[in-house]
Amino acid sequence: MKIKQISVFLENKRGRLYEALSALADQNINIRALSIADTSEFGILRMIVTDPEKAKEVLEKNEFTVKLTNVIAMAVKDKPGGLAEALKHLYDANINIEYIYAFVEKSGEKAVVVIRTENLDRTISILQEKGIALLSWEDVLAL
Repeated sequence: MKIKQISVFLENKRGRLYEALSALADQNINIRALSIADTSEFGILRMIVTDPEKAKEVLEKNEFTVKLTNVIAMAVKDKPGGLAEALKHLYDANINIEYIYAFVEKSGEKAVVVIRTENLDRTISILQEKGIALLSWEDVLAL
């Protein structure tokens, strides 16, 4: 149930985000989800894209530092407390969350949460045991 995420290190200067996204657009690579964390010097752009291997290649050719990592996508109830309910299982199991970002699926019934933890295999096992819906790569691309 792991999916590939692409992380791009961006200098915090005018135009770098545009240049990265434009390079992907030029190769017909669609972005399904994204998050940016920044400091005064640089940012980390994390994305779920339609073709992560090709995206990595394209961005590296355009002089970006890129890394592919595994993450988990889960569907939670799109209501107050929906995410907290799912994360309680990880809290109870003492699993640390490294980062998280979310988007709402088209129907608006579920929120899709992308999560990276210190132990993805254990996280998957716990969430499945607790009945939390984990999404496959195909599921995420179909949203």
